[in-house]
Amino acid sequence: MRFLALATVPLTLALASPALADWQATLDAAKGQTVYWNAWGGDDRTNAFIQWVGQETERLYGVKVEQVKLTDTAEAVTRVIAEKAAGQDSGGSVDLIWINGPNFLAMKEQGLLHGPFTADLPNAKYVDLTGAAPSAVDFTVPVEGMESPWRLAKFVFVHDSARVPEPPRSMAAFVDWAAAHPGRMTHPDPSNFMGATFLKQALIELAPDPAALQQPVTDATFATTTAPLWVWYDALRPNLWRGGATFPENQSVQQQLLNDGELDIAMSFDPASTAAAIEQGLLPETARVFVPEGGTIGNVSFVAIPYNAAHAAGAEVVANFLLDPATQAHMQNIEVLGSFSVLDPAKLDDAGRAAFAALPTAPALPKLEDLGPTLLEPHASWMTRLTEEWARRYTK
Repeated sequence: MRFLALATVPLTLALASPALADWQATLDAAKGQTVYWNAWGGDDRTNAFIQWVGQETERLYGVKVEQVKLTDTAEAVTRVIAEKAAGQDSGGSVDLIWINGPNFLAMKEQGLLHGPFTADLPNAKYVDLTGAAPSAVDFTVPVEGMESPWRLAKFVFVHDSARVPEPPRSMAAFVDWAAAHPGRMTHPDPSNFMGATFLKQALIELAPDPAALQQPVTDATFATTTAPLWVWYDALRPNLWRGGATFPENQSVQQQLLNDGELDIAMSFDPASTAAAIEQGLLPETARVFVPEGGTIGNVSFVAIPYNAAHAAGAEVVANFLLDPATQAHMQNIEVLGSFSVLDPAKLDDAGRAAFAALPTAPALPKLEDLGPTLLEPHASWMTRLTEEWARRYTK
């Protein structure tokens, strides 16, 4: 199987509307700046995409991008904190951060963020930033314009359609499926985020009051909310791979078990990873993606600008470029990065829809509408309690 060729999509300068009349001033200030984008450097495809972003922003706007590769986002946050402690309230060394929920909350609470700026970006008109939309909330923390979305991660299941033509369509249904197919499914150890996400996905579906998950956990809410989860898991566990006595270390190990025919179901946080793995010979041609009918947990990746960034105007230009429909379509291209877009399809114009329609396809690559609703992550405190309780109950 080969992917279809990608039609060339021009990347054009987004023109400011009258409501964004100051955008030209931002473009003028940004010209000639070099934006130091602090971003996790552990993925070659992401690094290559960031390099491409820099080439395009320099070509279009005269704004260069230098990736500062991190092993942990906290490295950049610590640098900003140190600069503030030293009284360096301007000319900071960090211009843009690929940030995650806990670090965003820490910077927001300490007044370390530039903004609000997201609503000032011309391309923000393509994003749903209202209420509790995934791009407006970061691990239950309201974004309030202090960070800008740029890519979507979504929890999905993978099945070998040759052996499982009709996979379970709800988390509850996994119990009956596993009983009928003992040993043919499992999940990564919950000490790994993928295994923890499997538990969180079930918890959202089974909780008596899912809204409780959007608040910090308490002893009382934890006991009440997780009670159905443990009943479900106690019924599921005996029919897991190796009787639920041991678990794959991570997603990659579980994928290998699926490829080897030892399992029929795996999971991923990247809807495009199955098609990419087939192309690389790491999964059988019959592997396909599926999700429960009610949708799955999704994470939006954001970029934030520190309060003392030396090149804040350039950073805003980069953030805006990341939301250009042509950029988002290029990013979603399975041959480039494969990350799903954060844009609201209903807000796209004809050119934006055409950019996505031109993308390569593959039998194992789902369409966005096939992935169902994006469910909000529970408050971060729930994952800690959940994995601790799982370990207490099911490990010696």
